[in-house]
Amino acid sequence: MDDLRIGAIGLGLRRSLAETAHRPPGEGSRITAVADLDEATARRAAESFDNATAGTDYRQLLKRDDVDAIFVATPDHTHAEIAIDALRAGKAVYLEKPMAISLAECDAILQTAHDTGSRLYVGHNMRHMQFVRLMKEVVERGDIGRPRSVWVRHFVGHGGDFFFKDWHADRSKVGSLLIQKAAHDLDALHWLVGGYAETVQALGDLTVYGDLPRRPAGQPKTDDWLSRDNWPPRSQRDLNPTIDVEDLSLVNMRLDNGVLAAYQQCHYTPDYWRSFTVIGDEGRMENFGDEAGGAIRVWNKGRRNYDERGDAEYRIPDSAGGHDGADVKAVEEFVDFVREGARTSTSPVAARMAVAAGELAARSLRGGGVPLAVPALDPVLRDYFDNGQSRANSPVAH
Repeated sequence: MDDLRIGAIGLGLRRSLAETAHRPPGEGSRITAVADLDEATARRAAESFDNATAGTDYRQLLKRDDVDAIFVATPDHTHAEIAIDALRAGKAVYLEKPMAISLAECDAILQTAHDTGSRLYVGHNMRHMQFVRLMKEVVERGDIGRPRSVWVRHFVGHGGDFFFKDWHADRSKVGSLLIQKAAHDLDALHWLVGGYAETVQALGDLTVYGDLPRRPAGQPKTDDWLSRDNWPPRSQRDLNPTIDVEDLSLVNMRLDNGVLAAYQQCHYTPDYWRSFTVIGDEGRMENFGDEAGGAIRVWNKGRRNYDERGDAEYRIPDSAGGHDGADVKAVEEFVDFVREGARTSTSPVAARMAVAAGELAARSLRGGGVPLAVPALDPVLRDYFDNGQSRANSPVAH
């Protein structure tokens, strides 16, 4: 195949995907068309992509013969409709995470990809982040024995700015921040220890942002919406008119391989980072920082009092590009997958299971903390995607 010709739908914060994919002729991929509801945004983007075709209606883009694949980087509640339309149009789809805002939508997307044969890739770029890769290597080497538990804490330091001043605070647009924000973490958690959540129980609430001043409906957020000066959290103003998602959540899970897992998310901490701890039957590991310069430390040389240095330390290397270089790697993986059927580190099934865990957790915490079972995926669909979206018998890693 010649260069993969890509249409980009949605040119907001994740426009960087299109920028990463637009390369000189002969280098694998280029952007040939763009669509955004804001006409000026679409026009400016098209000019930056060597005068690609621009429009406001993504359906017109799907009709184009000079588009082989689609980036879907629109608000979460539109993912399912656009992805299904693109798959039915015969386009390969890079669908930004979360896959959708409900389990039912995820299954509809998977079914459409299966029925049409159009290739589907979900952008869980966190699997390409260096700290996650290092932790995966530690597990696979057996340095901590067999994983028995994993604990993840996500300190969302700019939560009030990023998630409570626009559509992210609206349940109808995101379902829950345990889907919108946690899908990355839940997917990484599943991947690290090789299992999917089968039982979920959660508690949570809107503990800080629920009674703070909101701007009138229809009024856009202010230009200074993101600032380190927005501290302490209860000093925030001009929040989204609708706020009905939780800002603090505590989730417990039993995975299908017996691993017990916990996930915690807080949107008003002073610091912004992810903390992963994996405990095996022969040791444990923990990340100290989640970007270049941080470290993964392992304790596995016997019992003793706490030693912050651990028994082994692996420094997190630097990587060029957005999200610790993960955006570049994910786009390259997508292009190779579409052009050559290459193996992928990501999996549409895993993307579905991350949304499932988040949705069931939201249901649990909104229903008094009752444990809930995650519905199984149709075995036909699971086999199809586990085999690399091929009906042949040779499996492709997921």
